[in-house]
Amino acid sequence: MGNDPASTRLALYWAPELEDPLHAAASAWLGRDAETGATLPQAPLPGVEIGEITADARRYGFHATLKPPFRLGTTYAEARAAAMDLAARTRPFALPPLRVADLDGFLALREVTRCPELHAFADDCVRALEPHRAPATAAEIARRRPERLPEHERGYLAEWGYPHVFESWRFHLTLSRRLSAAEMAVVRPAAEAALGAVAGRPRYVRQLCLFTQAGPDSPFLIAERLPLLG
Repeated sequence: MGNDPASTRLALYWAPELEDPLHAAASAWLGRDAETGATLPQAPLPGVEIGEITADARRYGFHATLKPPFRLGTTYAEARAAAMDLAARTRPFALPPLRVADLDGFLALREVTRCPELHAFADDCVRALEPHRAPATAAEIARRRPERLPEHERGYLAEWGYPHVFESWRFHLTLSRRLSAAEMAVVRPAAEAALGAVAGRPRYVRQLCLFTQAGPDSPFLIAERLPLLG
């Protein structure tokens, strides 16, 4: 991993372990394995271009955001050390079963019940890596459309570089772009068939994943999986 802050973005995500069947199933759904970078064939859907509706999610890799992507203001080694320290003091915890859900018109996997440990972990990730985040540029702030945000989320955007943190954070693993009603009628049953059974299995959060993006047009890749050792 290079240490050029100008060309690298880092994110802290949760992603299923390699041995978890959800990793393979979701990678096949999105058409890319974020662990290896390999492109995978996607099962066709009637009347819908599956590659197009999953394009953005495919670029980011199958994940749930904990600390949103940010440009490095320090080095990767320094940010990694902070992430390792956080992982070392965090105890593994049970993740509720996941299900396919409509999240404001997007399809995503979401927990069936709220998990306090998960929300606390996300809050810790936001805070722990903040010293390593380069300040957001005016263009980055503008892309978040602050004029449309509630006042407290505008404050989060100004302070943390992202509006959906702390109580505004929602755990989700994105499966599609925003869908029309007609698309939703086709895609949601297909996603439930492809992912529902494995998503609903019990699992533990035992790792913190460092995802990196080498440049603005590059896909995100899992750089490291840090075990939770608390």
